[in-house]
Amino acid sequence: MSCCDKEKLFNSGVLTEHGVGAVLPPQAEWEAKKGGYVVIECPKRIPCNPCHTSCPTGAVLPFEDINDTPKIDYSKCTGCGICVSRCPGLACFVIDLSVGGDKAVIKLPYELLPLPVKGQTVKCLNRVGEEVADGEVAAVTEPSKDRTYVVSVVIPKDKIDEIRAIRVK
Repeated sequence: MSCCDKEKLFNSGVLTEHGVGAVLPPQAEWEAKKGGYVVIECPKRIPCNPCHTSCPTGAVLPFEDINDTPKIDYSKCTGCGICVSRCPGLACFVIDLSVGGDKAVIKLPYELLPLPVKGQTVKCLNRVGEEVADGEVAAVTEPSKDRTYVVSVVIPKDKIDEIRAIRVK
């Protein structure tokens, strides 16, 4: 990302690609891992750590400074999605490539109404809200302590680095 691109990102508030600190799991392990791995895309250093404090396996490592961007020990990540529902910045996603073929499952935070239902076709959106694909809702998980649902959507595998939200019609 060039200096000018970073300036546009921080001035617009729109994350158009992986931010500093966003690290993807090793590709070979990722494709074989049932349940998937978390991807955390924090665009800025801010005082926030619910991804770490809510992680039941310790996969999101302790922060040296409360303003740090998260670091992940992928050997501990189960793809449970608890961090997805707890992140106030909607910056956590779980991507599961183990479904095979040309499909993947992405677990996304969802805070709007109406709620999607299993089997429903939804519009998949990129980081700037543009429709890039259709997806099928595989599950909707109710939050335990907050109001952020986690929606699992079957998406085209080639869109895993693009899709970051859904629109229910």
